Amino acid sequence: MSNASRAQNLLLTNARLVRPDRVVEGASLLVEDGRIAGILEQAGEASSTRTLDLSGVTLYPGFIDVHIHGAVGVDTLEATAEDLHAVARFLAANGVTAWLPTLVPAPTEDYRRAVGAIAGLMRAQDELPAAACAVGVHYEGPFVNERQCGALRTAYFRTFKDASDLDDLPAPDAEGAARMITVAPEVEGGIELVRELKRRGWIVSIGHTRATAETLERAREAGARHMTHFLNAMSPLHHRAPGPVGWGLLQDDVTVDLIADGVHSDPLMLRLVLRCKTTERVSLISDAVAPAGLGDGDYRVWGETIKVTRGRTSNERGSIAGSVITMLDAVHTVKSLGLSETDIARVASTNPARLLGLHNECGSIEEGKRADLTALDAEGRVRLTLVGGRVAYEGK
Repeated sequence: MSNASRAQNLLLTNARLVRPDRVVEGASLLVEDGRIAGILEQAGEASSTRTLDLSGVTLYPGFIDVHIHGAVGVDTLEATAEDLHAVARFLAANGVTAWLPTLVPAPTEDYRRAVGAIAGLMRAQDELPAAACAVGVHYEGPFVNERQCGALRTAYFRTFKDASDLDDLPAPDAEGAARMITVAPEVEGGIELVRELKRRGWIVSIGHTRATAETLERAREAGARHMTHFLNAMSPLHHRAPGPVGWGLLQDDVTVDLIADGVHSDPLMLRLVLRCKTTERVSLISDAVAPAGLGDGDYRVWGETIKVTRGRTSNERGSIAGSVITMLDAVHTVKSLGLSETDIARVASTNPARLLGLHNECGSIEEGKRADLTALDAEGRVRLTLVGGRVAYEGK
């Protein structure tokens, strides 16, 4: 094992630990071989190569972003493995320890190139400087509804006729790579599509949809149990046509994710979703695009000009085109809505980990889990990010 991949043994002292069920004051956490080896709920000592005093900060499980198209000028669809690592470094500085690079509808050759880069990063990331870990791929489309396209390019939308239609959706060949896809179940062949994706081991999420409650129920029975950027790019709630929003709010076995940026949805609607779904069934996402982290300006994204003005994106048709927030920004938003620290850990870490099938490895501060951790100070700034026990970011 190279020096780059070797995790130090660390003792984190005097921390406020956000455990799954409570916050523990003045605790110590021992990290050995990249995992949480012990949690001392009172100050303690242990043999380690390095001790970090976390007085004045709160230690959360690292944030997990399951829907992100890029940042710092890098688009996941066009990136090299080196480019993706630059995104991963930026994410770590903002508290993210795992992420799912997300691809918009595109030609098959673009998919293959992009997934090749993701796979290359996944194979190399243990040997590279510590950064947020790419854990698979998320296809936003191409089997979605043109009438709810949002910023997606309809020229590359598809319908489903038989299983061979999925052969052009490559996935990273890394062991344990997550495979997620957003589909609209009302497209031609949509229910069979959901069933075939589920059979192949994909995480199927409903989005960019105008499906009726009846169609959504059939999709649920076929295996779709999550909804992409809930409220956005789906037909709105109406008292005679409840559609995806009304149906989704009522399904206890269907989870949702939210873009909590104050732009995509009014804070009152975020509160409504959190009240109905509870924090057990909600994950935060960024849905960030390449200009994230660069500030306001005009940028070329997905073949058109995306304008960023005071943190809001718009494309040439005037539609919102993703966000420029980070998971840290989303955490600040839901904190302003009154979520507790344990609830924040749930929606930013635990639930995304469960969605991706990674909950036995990460997503909460528990002994034996990977030491993916984020420390925030009283102002909500990231002071420390550990990924697999390695220091990926250390603030001043």
